[in-house]
Amino acid sequence: MSKVTLTTILPLPATTACALARTPELFEYVVHPFLTTPNLRFPQHLEPGAEHSARLWWFGAVPSWRHHLRLIELSPTEIRTEERGGPVHTWNHRLTFEPLTATSCRYTDEVEIDDGVRGFGTRVFVHLMFRWRHRRWQALARVLAGGALEIRPVA
Repeated sequence: MSKVTLTTILPLPATTACALARTPELFEYVVHPFLTTPNLRFPQHLEPGAEHSARLWWFGAVPSWRHHLRLIELSPTEIRTEERGGPVHTWNHRLTFEPLTATSCRYTDEVEIDDGVRGFGTRVFVHLMFRWRHRRWQALARVLAGGALEIRPVA
């Protein structure tokens, strides 16, 4: 098992950022254009134990493996999943949103990977994807914090 962690500061309240992270639209935004999941659908109300899978597409054109996700923990400031698919047998993902002020939070992506013989390549991919995800998160958070869009936390 190996672990990859990346942290960034977002100009959003922790509960708002975590509510956004629960939506398929946010996932699509932060991984675009590298990955797309055209059939990714989540129910309106998520609860621990919920499971979903979707086919990943590289650059929206090259079909890849089916990725499987099971929601383990869900709180106003944390999401924890167990995932697997393709070359990755285990992908234990934890997203935390720690309040810093009323209008900012520390967002941390942490993934524990059991990646078998493809370990080095998987770790490189995770590092690159997390950097991209955090860049996209920061760009979106700046727009949202500027009041351009209304954000409604999920109850």
